[in-house]
Amino acid sequence: MGLLDGRVAFITGGARGQGRAHALALAAEGANIVIADAPRPMNLTYPLGTEDDLRDTAKQVEELGAVCIPITLDVREPDAVNAAVAETVSSLGSLDILVANAGVVSTGPLDEVTDETWNQLMDTNLTGVFHTFRAATPVMRRQRFGRIVATSSMGGRMGIPELAAYNATKWGVIGLAKSLALEVAKEGITVNVICPTTTRTPMVQPVGGDDVPDDLVRRMMKANPIPQPWIEPEDVSRGLLYLVTDPGVITGSVLEIGLGGSARIH
Repeated sequence: MGLLDGRVAFITGGARGQGRAHALALAAEGANIVIADAPRPMNLTYPLGTEDDLRDTAKQVEELGAVCIPITLDVREPDAVNAAVAETVSSLGSLDILVANAGVVSTGPLDEVTDETWNQLMDTNLTGVFHTFRAATPVMRRQRFGRIVATSSMGGRMGIPELAAYNATKWGVIGLAKSLALEVAKEGITVNVICPTTTRTPMVQPVGGDDVPDDLVRRMMKANPIPQPWIEPEDVSRGLLYLVTDPGVITGSVLEIGLGGSARIH
């Protein structure tokens, strides 16, 4: 018997990285899964998740004995998000767990951030979470049950040079989630946030990029009180499981998974 037997989870940004780890962790506890990813192209320095990635994740989830439905989705498109949520309920009967995980990153000094980059970050990282929350909340209200978790970042808890635009989106996710948490607190729905530090995924370390320069590893280790350069996606998934298996007493909270960085902020 798994902790999530009979539950249905919808995960955006589910094709790889943290989203894939979350899908596998939830499936291992008995949940059936919908993974949504493969957005339209963006002007970024790394490749986005693809339909092939989606299919690969679905295969890995199914090998755990769970049902997995992959959906090609760009969270910037509200009608597509609404349709994906409707398909989830139609195909699997409910929507119990929402993981608003889709996000992109771009770095650089604030005065060099273009309007295009700003809009890509805002539309995906913040507006995309809004679209996902808005689509899922009525379903959970009808059920009188829901567990919602949004992915922010340790960058949503502090300022970081050359990440101003990205951090602005991640601070926004926290405010959005805390506000929704208060709106639905009496309806059996919890809304929480996870804030990972740098996580070893294709977003920060492209596939095949195992040879990270030693000086970069040393700099990243020096920045963290716990002397590791990054965490693994599975580290974040353990925090996610904690929040979605909560009996309903934790909401509006922010779980920082930051290699000790939490000790430096209020």
